[in-house]
Amino acid sequence: MIESIKEQIKKILEDFYKKQYNATISIVVEEPKNIELGDISVPMFSVVKTLRKPMPQIISEAIPVIQTASDAIQSISNVGAFINLTIDKKLLAQEVLKNVILLDSSYGNSTLGVGKNVTLDYSAPNIAKSFSIGHLRSTMIGNSLNLILKKCGFNTFSINYLGDWGTQFGKMIVAYQKWGDFDKIKKNPIKELTELYVRFHEEAEQDPSLEDEAREAFRKMELQDAEYLELWRWIREESLKESVQIYDLLDITFDSYNGEAFYNDKMEPVVLELESKNLLKEDQGAKIVDLGEDIPPALIKRRDGGSLYITRDLAAIFYRKKEYKFDDILYVVGNEQKLHFTQLKRLIEKMGYDFSDHIEHVNFGLYLTNGKKMSTRKGGVVKLYDVLMKAIQMAYQLIEEKNPTLQNKEEIAKSVGIAAIVFADLKNHRSLDIEFNLEQSVKFEGQTGPYLQYTGVRIASILKNKTFDIDHTNIDIFEQSHYFELVKQISLFQSTIEKSAIERAPSILAKYLLSLAQSFNKFYSIEKINVEDECIRNSNFALAKATRIVLNEGLRLLGIKYVNEM
Repeated sequence: MIESIKEQIKKILEDFYKKQYNATISIVVEEPKNIELGDISVPMFSVVKTLRKPMPQIISEAIPVIQTASDAIQSISNVGAFINLTIDKKLLAQEVLKNVILLDSSYGNSTLGVGKNVTLDYSAPNIAKSFSIGHLRSTMIGNSLNLILKKCGFNTFSINYLGDWGTQFGKMIVAYQKWGDFDKIKKNPIKELTELYVRFHEEAEQDPSLEDEAREAFRKMELQDAEYLELWRWIREESLKESVQIYDLLDITFDSYNGEAFYNDKMEPVVLELESKNLLKEDQGAKIVDLGEDIPPALIKRRDGGSLYITRDLAAIFYRKKEYKFDDILYVVGNEQKLHFTQLKRLIEKMGYDFSDHIEHVNFGLYLTNGKKMSTRKGGVVKLYDVLMKAIQMAYQLIEEKNPTLQNKEEIAKSVGIAAIVFADLKNHRSLDIEFNLEQSVKFEGQTGPYLQYTGVRIASILKNKTFDIDHTNIDIFEQSHYFELVKQISLFQSTIEKSAIERAPSILAKYLLSLAQSFNKFYSIEKINVEDECIRNSNFALAKATRIVLNEGLRLLGIKYVNEM
């Protein structure tokens, strides 16, 4: 409700200045830095600057206009250039709580994206390599954005663009031919193949000719060499088994698993189109597209005729445009791929298509261990499955200590352990590098997923076997700051979801949930909830119920399960 009042104030003031002075002025509506000044603040500097009128005159004109924005505005005053508003706390509380309890998990639903299609490309592990902790970022950021966008009314299509083609498979084949033992590999495919991949890079440092052998092996794959393709298919199937195991644990599904190999027969038409539009040039035997002086040219075909990642991405984007009719396409890929997506957008633009501005690189930072990047090539990978199992084990031990008689400890520990890992990622802004710390993540206090789950469990315990009447409450108590602060937090849920969607940042929602949980726990430390007075008890139960609805739905949007006991 507060957000809708803010939007209304912005609209009516901008309309007023347009009509009265024919002036286009962007009005800022915010919260005062000092909460004692009110609930909403409107700085008038931009109006004074544009209209060149004295501040007192601007203030006196604006106040009557603002007053018409909502019946919930209780009082208006000004301090200097700021017009400050106080909201009728009782009216707000009554409306918010009834709304949340009526809508339940639908509370916060938005029409922001109704009628729009968004394609999301995320997770995308490379086959023949272990699914590492590094892949968690793309997987969980992408999954959360998918859920958030759906909540905002977008039609979404989630794509797991598997890294199942490219020169790395030439490297794998060369390593297998030189040092592989099929019987050994068959017993533990991903472990043995990863070790072969690491050995290839160690050997290639001493013998660079191995890189040429790998390129030749991949060229044979592209020429449909039967022996190589049979080995590739087996590696792909074994790799997918490990990936599916991870996705099942995380409760993640995709609309498509079409990887790079899917586009092998779709690249040539794109290359021919580049040629027909006189964009393709020869450079030392390779085929390139000049993208301007500010970025390097895009390498479309190698000298030996082999395809490249960007060629497959071009084929993929045209296929997805036709298949999904996307309005926006999001690539949830690491910071280090910034140049690649800059080139991809420029290529689409030079080809004459108008959707280049709707290609968005949703970048993210690295997971670090001791300040260093993990590297498959050097064998420095931490397997995600192992991390999840360790987190679940640690969660089980904590639950055993705190609540040894709890039923279904294994299932609850699974939800808590996974929540710990997922939230530790999503609470950070995606662009930042993260130092991985498992022990800190699994704690039941502090800025952790288990803390949010535990807050929900506390509320579930309070409400267990309780009934209340939302129509018989004491709304006077919401004048108190700790009551109103919680109501205010709850009222911001939809706008927080929309901001998370617009900025492609699940961290905004994650931090909001931490604030909500902290506000509730502060309230809980001050107030006895199950009191004798029926109307106050109804108010307390309604507030607790609304908090839990928002907390549970917020966790769901982050890809985290809520629990009823811990």
